[in-house]
Amino acid sequence: MISFKRALLIAGTLLTFFLFLRSRHKSNDPVLRPLNSPKPTGSFSDNQPNALQDESNPPSPADVAAKSAPSRTPTDSGERYTHKKPKTQVIMGNVKAKPLREQLAYQFPYDPEGKFPAYIWQTWKYAPASGDFGESLRPSEASWSELHPNFVHEVITDNVAVHLMRHLYASVPTVLDAYNSLPLPVLKADFFRYLILLARGGIYSDIDTAALQSAVNWVPQEVPRSSYGLIIGIEADPDRPDWHEWYSRRIQFCQWTIQAKPGHPVLREIVAKITEDTLQMKREGTLTKDSKRSVMEFTGPGVWTDTVFDYFNDEEYFDMSTSQGNITWEHFTGIKAAKKVGDVVVLPITSFSPGIQTMGAGEDDDPMAFVKHAFEGSWKPESERHIEEKNLPKW
Repeated sequence: MISFKRALLIAGTLLTFFLFLRSRHKSNDPVLRPLNSPKPTGSFSDNQPNALQDESNPPSPADVAAKSAPSRTPTDSGERYTHKKPKTQVIMGNVKAKPLREQLAYQFPYDPEGKFPAYIWQTWKYAPASGDFGESLRPSEASWSELHPNFVHEVITDNVAVHLMRHLYASVPTVLDAYNSLPLPVLKADFFRYLILLARGGIYSDIDTAALQSAVNWVPQEVPRSSYGLIIGIEADPDRPDWHEWYSRRIQFCQWTIQAKPGHPVLREIVAKITEDTLQMKREGTLTKDSKRSVMEFTGPGVWTDTVFDYFNDEEYFDMSTSQGNITWEHFTGIKAAKKVGDVVVLPITSFSPGIQTMGAGEDDDPMAFVKHAFEGSWKPESERHIEEKNLPKW
C-alpha cells in the first residue's frame, strides 16, 4: 500500500507535468500570439490622420439601408454604396473567351469598401534624376512627395511605361495591342492614366500639376472612406450661352488629377472604349497621325466626361426604379462643395482648377483648392487646355 507521502509526491509530479504540457501548448498556439508583423505597403496606414480608409466604427442603420438601395442623388452625406448586382465568379479557363469588359473585371476586381492605395503616379519623357527633366517641373513634382511622405511616388518615363503596361496587361492582350498602336505620345499618355489606375489604383496627376493639400483632405472626414472609390474634379463649368464654342461639354471633368481604387467601373469602361475604338480604327486603316479625330473626343476630357455620366445613369450599378431622371450637368454646375453620386465624389472647380479667375473658381489659397494645374505649360497638348474647341489640333 502506497504511503500518504508517496501518494502526495506522485500527485505533485503528475500535476507539475500536466501544467508543463499545458504551458507549452499555449505558447505554441498561433491564435494567442501577438500580431507584430509590419503593415502592408501600398495603402494608407491606420494611424495616419484623416486617412482615406475603411471606417473602424460599425455601420449605422442608415448605412445598412443605403447598402440595399444605392443612392443616385448627388449629396454631401456619407451614405454607403455597393453595386446593385453582385458580380459572379468567372472560371479562369474561360476568361479569354469573355467580352473585354468581363476580362478586365476579372483581372482587376473592384472592392468598393477597400482602401485607396497610397500610390502617386506621374509620367514624363525623363526621370526626375535626369538633367533633361526640366527645372520648371521640379517644384510641382516635389510637392507630391512633400505632402504625401507615406506614399509611393513614381514618375514613369515613356520607355518604362511600355514595359509596365506589358507587365500589368499581359493577360489582356487586346488592351496591350491598343496601347502600342496609338500613333502619338499624347494619346498614350492619356491612356496610361486610365490603365495604371485601373490596375493599381492611387492618384494619377500630370507632371505639371502641383499638390496644394494632401489627398487625405480632399473629401470631408465625415464621409465614410469605404463609401466611394473614385474622386474627380470639374475642369470647366461655362455658364454662358455660347459655351459650346469654347468647350466640349457643358460640365467637363478634368483628367489631369484622378484618385481611384483599383478596378473602378468607370476606369474599366473607359479602358474598354479606347481599346475598342483604337482597334476598330486600326482595322479600318484610319489610326494614323493625320487622323481628323480630336484628342479631346478620343482619349481626353470629352470621352472621360461622357464615361462618368454614363456610369451615373447605368442601371447595372444603380436602382433606377425610383429615379426622377438622369444625372446631368445640371446637378454639378456652380457647386462649391464636394458632391457624391454612388461611389463617385465630384469636387468643385476650385479643387483642381484654382486661380483660373473664371467660372466661379476660387484662388490658390481657397480651403477647397487641392491641386494647381499649369495650363500654360509649353509641353501640354492643346486638347487639354482651356481654349476654343474649334482650334483644337487634330492628329
